[in-house]
Amino acid sequence: MTEQSVKAVIFDLDNTLMDRDYTFRAFSQLLIKDYLGHIQDQEKLRDILGYLRIADADGYREKHGFFEELVERIPWSQKPDVDALYSYYKEHYMKEASLMKYAIEAIESCRARGYKLGMLTNGLYEIQYGKVLHLRLESYFDVILTSGEVGIKKPERRIYEIMLERLGTSGEETVFVGDHPVNDIWGAAQVGMRGIFLRRSFDWDQALGMKPWRTIDELNQLERIWEEV
Repeated sequence: MTEQSVKAVIFDLDNTLMDRDYTFRAFSQLLIKDYLGHIQDQEKLRDILGYLRIADADGYREKHGFFEELVERIPWSQKPDVDALYSYYKEHYMKEASLMKYAIEAIESCRARGYKLGMLTNGLYEIQYGKVLHLRLESYFDVILTSGEVGIKKPERRIYEIMLERLGTSGEETVFVGDHPVNDIWGAAQVGMRGIFLRRSFDWDQALGMKPWRTIDELNQLERIWEEV
């Protein structure tokens, strides 16, 4: 692909702009405090916290199934209804949202260079947009799109096309920054975007038959990339 000048940057949300690892742990601790106060054994509580992290599968678990499992597996004093537990999640989870290190600096650096900014994230509109509002990110972005509002998820090609249409840029003029090899980098490449892989929970998947355009460990490393293009 011939590299053109960058005109737009699209960011993923979870574990890219928002520190999802921290956020989910904080929510899990809140859930334990509110529902499991009858358990005094600290080792048992640590085991439950670890179980929640594993069962959540880094957010890629279907949520209703996740809460169905929790209802059956966790030693509640009084077993909650699945829908009630899901409602608790929708009310409290987004309030624990925390920014990734250097997120604001990275966004402001893009804006200072005149790049259009987009955010593309899988998930329910009410949950994902709630995080955006809690983190006070809305005003920075020209386009924010969640899979829930269009009924299409990354890595389906059409959702990236919709983003480009709304930004008014071509794939070749646009860079995608995210932590998921398939949903953020491979998927965006299908419409010509260059991908910057932020190393978080995932290793690069060699089976994809491609490499990211750039790889970073922290968002402040984006500035050097912009200086090179």
